[in-house]
Parts: sequence; structure tokens; C-alpha cells
Amino acid sequence: MTDRSDLSKLPSYQQPRRSVFSARKIALMASVVAGLGAAVYGFGPSTSPADLFSSPAHAQVNNEVRKVERPIGFADIVERVKPSVISVKVNMKEKTASNDSGDDESSPFQPGSPMERFFRRFGGPDGIPGLKGGGGRGRVVQGQGSGFFISADGFAVTNNHVVDGADKVEVTTDDGKTYTAKVIGTDQRTDLALIKVEGSSSFPFAKLADGKPRIGDWVLAVGNPFGLGGTVTAGIVSASGRDIGNGPYDDFIQIDAPVNKGNSGGPAFDTNGEVMGVNTAIYSPSGGSVGIAFSIPASTVKSVVAQLKDKGSVSRGWIGVQIQPVTSDIADSLGMKKAEGALVAEPQANGPAAKAGIESGDVITSVNGESVKDARELARTIGGLAPGATVKLNVLHKGQDKVVNLTLGQLPNTMEAKADIDKDSGKGASRGTDVPKLGMTVAPADSVAGAGKEGVVITEVDPKSAAAERGFKEGDVILEVGGKSVSTAGEVRDAINTARTDNKNSVLMRVKSGGQSRFVAVPIAKG
Repeated sequence: MTDRSDLSKLPSYQQPRRSVFSARKIALMASVVAGLGAAVYGFGPSTSPADLFSSPAHAQVNNEVRKVERPIGFADIVERVKPSVISVKVNMKEKTASNDSGDDESSPFQPGSPMERFFRRFGGPDGIPGLKGGGGRGRVVQGQGSGFFISADGFAVTNNHVVDGADKVEVTTDDGKTYTAKVIGTDQRTDLALIKVEGSSSFPFAKLADGKPRIGDWVLAVGNPFGLGGTVTAGIVSASGRDIGNGPYDDFIQIDAPVNKGNSGGPAFDTNGEVMGVNTAIYSPSGGSVGIAFSIPASTVKSVVAQLKDKGSVSRGWIGVQIQPVTSDIADSLGMKKAEGALVAEPQANGPAAKAGIESGDVITSVNGESVKDARELARTIGGLAPGATVKLNVLHKGQDKVVNLTLGQLPNTMEAKADIDKDSGKGASRGTDVPKLGMTVAPADSVAGAGKEGVVITEVDPKSAAAERGFKEGDVILEVGGKSVSTAGEVRDAINTARTDNKNSVLMRVKSGGQSRFVAVPIAKG
């Protein structure tokens, strides 16, 4: 009789199927648990519990975590830089303050300027942090903004629109003390101002950064939003090189740190505690912060402040040209491989460029060996040089490269342009001659009152035509087509046919509108 307790010794004995399944299931669950342990804690199975926290793998993970460790706060930085930031309060007569009347004199920017239109469109005066407001006519009103010391003896930076027109300027420091300040100089083109605070020679001051911030870098905005002095907000650099329509020197840093009215003129600090920019404007449909603010780069602040401190004003280099961007269509028309450089629409009479032989249609590609990316970069580069300096320009002239040396003039404080064409210049004129496939009619300019003696004046534009799409309108004067001067409709047609024969996709026209010249690339149909 076989002993039941020894059945496993029988050759034919097999474990029940259910037991085998259970063993596999348990093994699978164990492997999952072990895997979870490795994933969550950074280690694998070990024979000793003490090894779980001292294994080489765990130590390596900890080391990697330390390498990418980030600060959990900015308290140390703020404690160091906040004393250099000041609240700027101004008193002025009501005529320089904003009001509800909509008068142009209330704006801190030139009436009709791109900057003014930009902020009136996106939230009106509330779109400008620190903009002065309120008060009845003839009364003294107050405005306030922010600023920061740049030297121990009391020199401080703020915005031009904060102190513009101020009769009295006072600053309040981080420790609550109030001092009187004097405006040393302002620069409307960059919206910067330098003030001098009297009363001490040991003010805590901030350093302007030497390098350019990178997109994604941390930024701290410190200022006086809504009169709440010493407020700190944090964010990142969202973009650089922003053009917001203020002028040819636009090169703003865009940040997403909350900035509001009263922050104008305040500093934007990097994590080294250095000023990367001066907060000057916000994009705001509602008047409050929506996370899009613009700061003037430290490099611009340095150059402007140095001149303001030296002579109270800013002098900029000037070559005397109207310029425009080189679009892909224009580049194709000129036979250029890349759409880059600055196209000279018209050299100004007796300006440095005209005297040096630069002509309409030339493309300036570099300044002193440094490539020019676009028209804005040329304006900033030339504007950053001192009047009287000699520069070397590389120019594409009628398809050939040439070098032009010229001496910079000084940018005039006011630039005026006269319109050569009356708005009603087309009245009483003949209908003109059709220009095929462009959708417009033209007539010799000397046959239309007020149109001048050169070129052909546009007397009619089909609103659905290629000409209308490119911005041509009645009263514009076409001076050149394909690099050739034109005075009749026939010459326009001939120039277009020549471009078509040369297998060009578009023809370049120089057009005068409202006293300003520009080049327009117009597509031409084949055949």
C-alpha cells in the first residue's frame, strides 16, 4: 500500500493545474512590484533591506537630481536688489496729463505716432503702465511710476513718459524716505529718462547687465504698481527683439512677469541680480496685466544713459535715407538669393548717403563688415553710432556689390516730409491709360495738377486687382518700373514686358505716396 504522504515520489505524479497557475501569477505580481519599486525609489531588488538606501544606483540618481536642482524661491535675490528700486512721483499741470477728452496733448507719445496708435488700440492710456491721468482742467495732478538707482550718488533711471512735463519730481526709497529729484535728460525715441536724486551719496544701486537674456530665463519685475511700492513679480523672458511700432529703434524684451500701471521705469532683474531691462509698456485690452510686457534692453539703457549724463540729450548717427524691408518678392525682383538687408527707397537730398552715391533701389547689406538682417537692424546700428563717425557700407547696386564709405551726419530732432500730391489730384484729370493685368490706369504726372513732373500718376485702381492687393491707390505716383524711370503708360508696359521676358515672377516699382517713397514688388502674369 502506498503511503499517501509520499505521492510526489511517484513517477507519474503532477502538481494540480491550479497550483501551477497560482505560482505563475504570484511570480508575475512579484516582478511588477519589484519593477514599481525600482521606478519609484530608484533601485532594484536587493537581498538586504539596508542596501535599499545605500546602493550605487540610488546614489547616482540623487546626484543627477542635485545637478538639475532649481531654486524654490527668489527671496535672497529680492533682498539684495529691492533697496535699489524707487517710487517716482511727479506733479504737473493738467495740460500734460491724460484726460477723458481725447486731446492729443494728453498723450505721452507724439500724436498719430505708431506707439500712440498701438496703445490706444489695445486698451487706450491704460495700456501704458505709469501713465499719468485724471484731474480737471487747470488743476495740478499727480502721476507715478518706478525707477532704480544706477550709482551711489543718486543717478537713477526711469521712463521718459513718467517724468515728461513734470514740474516737480519726488522719489521714495525702499526704506520709506522721500527725496527731491531733478530731471537730467530724456530721450523720447527710447522712452528713457535720467534723474538725479539729492540728499545722499550712499544710495544702494543696481548694475546693468552686460549680456543678453535668453528666451526662457527667469525675470523679476520690481516696482510700484497701482501705487503699491516695492512689489515683486516673477516670470520668464518670452521673446526678444520685439517691434511694437514705437519707432525704428524698437528692440524690446518681452516678459510675462505681471507688470501694471505704476511699473513703468522699474527694473527687470535676472537671477544674477542685474538689470536686464527697463519696463516700459504692456499689451492690455483691459488695462491690467495679461502677461505681456515690454522692457528696454540693458544695452540700450547703457548707451542712452551715458549720453544723457554727459550732455542731457542723445545724438544719433544719420545717413539720410528712407529704407524699407526686403521681402521675398522684392528679393526675387532684384535677383537676390535671400530676402535680407535694407532697401533704399529714396536718399534724402544733400544727405550723407546721397553725397556718397547711394541711389534708390540700392540694398545696404552690411555696416562695417557686420551683416544687416533687415531695415530695423540698419536703423538701430546707424543710430547707435556717433555723428561724425566714418562707416563702410556694403551695397548691392544694380546687381553688383560695391563698398561705400561715408561720414555720418546727426539725426535731426524733427523729420518733416512734404506731400507732392494733393488728395484731390485726380480731379479734373483724364481717366488715363490702362496697365494690362495690373488692374490700374495711369496718366503722365505732369498732366495731373499737383502730381509733380516725374513719373505716372495712378488715376484709378480696380479694388480686386493685384495693384490693390499691393496697396496702390489713386493719387500714387509710379516713378520707376524694373529700375527704369517711367513717364508714360507705354513705358510702364514696356518695363513689365521686359521683366516677363527675363522670366521674372514680379516687377519692382518705386512709388511715391504722401511724400514718401517705397518699393513694391508686383506679380506679373506670364504670356
